[in-house]
Amino acid sequence: MLMVMQTYIFIIHQPPDRIFTGFVFSATCCSYSFHWYFTDHSVIPSPRIQWLRRFRFVHTILFFAGTAGVIYFFFRLLPHWPWLLVSAAIAFLYSAPKIPHPLFRSLRKVALGKTIFLAFAWMFVTTWLPVVVNEVPWDNQHTVFCIYRFFQVYCICILFDYRDREDDKADGIRSLITYMNDKSITRLFIFSTLVSLATALVLYKWDPDPLFIGFLILPVVLTAALYTRARRDFSDLFYYGLLDGLMALSAILMLVARI
Repeated sequence: MLMVMQTYIFIIHQPPDRIFTGFVFSATCCSYSFHWYFTDHSVIPSPRIQWLRRFRFVHTILFFAGTAGVIYFFFRLLPHWPWLLVSAAIAFLYSAPKIPHPLFRSLRKVALGKTIFLAFAWMFVTTWLPVVVNEVPWDNQHTVFCIYRFFQVYCICILFDYRDREDDKADGIRSLITYMNDKSITRLFIFSTLVSLATALVLYKWDPDPLFIGFLILPVVLTAALYTRARRDFSDLFYYGLLDGLMALSAILMLVARI
């Protein structure tokens, strides 16, 4: 939600649309509950998985609550239904290989780009979709910000995929990171970091505020600084508390500075 608000205020230059943000909130609740409901094991010791096994009904409740919200807000945004369905399809396809059915399990064999797919989903929903749904004329700034957002998130997704390599191998999921050696993963991470930093600097052309650009750069730099630790510390707190939080850090700092 913070990342969507960041796009509205600092890129579209409009107040966040309540209907659209309500749709994103409901869809996120629905999608994450669906994904984690079918995640019941891990090679890596995880208190989160242990909690999930005991309280799976919580995700069931959140899934149906989120679904109800999605249906309600979908009809409020009906003129934009093609784009909304695209976002729903992206979210579903990412989690589909976890469904215990032969048809969906077969997707594990072709999930080579699941990390790229996830980063694209984050970028699409939080950056591309607000611009399109609000019918804002597309310009180069939007393109550059989309590239920045994709690679900023992708850097973090690479680390999550690195942590999940053993789980992916055990489940037969052919992700890109499971095929790459450590040196190649590092090169991919460095490339993604450099693209993210470069596009953040290019955004200075449209918003010459050093503080704004600094807020965009900070999470990228922090992710790079945590790269070595992220390859040995696989704790839930570090990944879901710190690394996940870095995705929304620039949005938090911008909104606080704006207040």
